[in-house]
This record gives sequence, structure tokens and C-alpha cells, in this order.
Amino acid sequence: MWTWFFTREPVRNYTEAAESDTAAFGRFHRAMLERGVWLPPSQFEAAVLSAAHGDGEVQATVAAAREALAEIG
Repeated sequence: MWTWFFTREPVRNYTEAAESDTAAFGRFHRAMLERGVWLPPSQFEAAVLSAAHGDGEVQATVAAAREALAEIG
């Protein structure tokens, strides 16, 4: 399980997570959807990697994330 937090500092607890840039997460989420990657709609929910995801899906997700991050700056 994993999720994304847009902050300059490591996130170790809810207080630190609540200080992250939720607007940036929203832009990233939309950019990932445009690339066919469906993430949980809130950064406070977990994404899950399973045995159903092979190398191709993982590499496509990483490539989409790179593009999305470059797009949103």
C-alpha cells in the first residue's frame, strides 16, 4: 500500500500529512486519470499493488507519474 503526499518534508503522521498540498495532489490525480491510471481520489486513502499487476503495469504507472509530475510542475 502507498500514497502520495505533496510536501517538502517527510510525512510520518496525520498532522504532517494534513499540512501537505492537497491542491497539488488534485492536479496530480487528474493528470494520472488522463493517462489511464486510476488512483484513490484522496491522498488519505491507500493505493494497492497486487499480484495482478505485472511489470508492464508497474512500468506504465511509473511512466505516467513522471509525465504527470512534469506537467503539474
